[in-house]
Amino acid sequence: MTPREVVLAFWEAMRGNDFAAASLWLTEDFRLDWPQSGEVIRGRANFAAINTAYPASGAWRFDLRRLLVEGADVVTEVGVTDGTIEATAITFHEVRGNLIARQREFWPDPFDPPPWRAHWVEVAQPRPT
Repeated sequence: MTPREVVLAFWEAMRGNDFAAASLWLTEDFRLDWPQSGEVIRGRANFAAINTAYPASGAWRFDLRRLLVEGADVVTEVGVTDGTIEATAITFHEVRGNLIARQREFWPDPFDPPPWRAHWVEVAQPRPT
């Protein structure tokens, strides 16, 4: 499988909300970094457990918006929602063989544009609340 196919298969498994199945696309020594909170998740089991335990209002939906590939590195932009929470995940995947060995994931929060730059920008769309 190509790195692109591996990451696509991972996100397809995530869409099923079966996080144990999704973890099978990860190496045994998998590492997920969340730089914004300083957390590191190590291993398939911890990945599946934290995603299963995450508080949600319903099943998670994942909308793959963008996928870029360079060699064994794949970057995805994914819209994530449980029907209440709406977020975006920017994930850098390092593929080793036919599995994902590492992810570095950013969850950018929307913010109001500062008034000082209003003369040079336009607001393209309302932000989700």
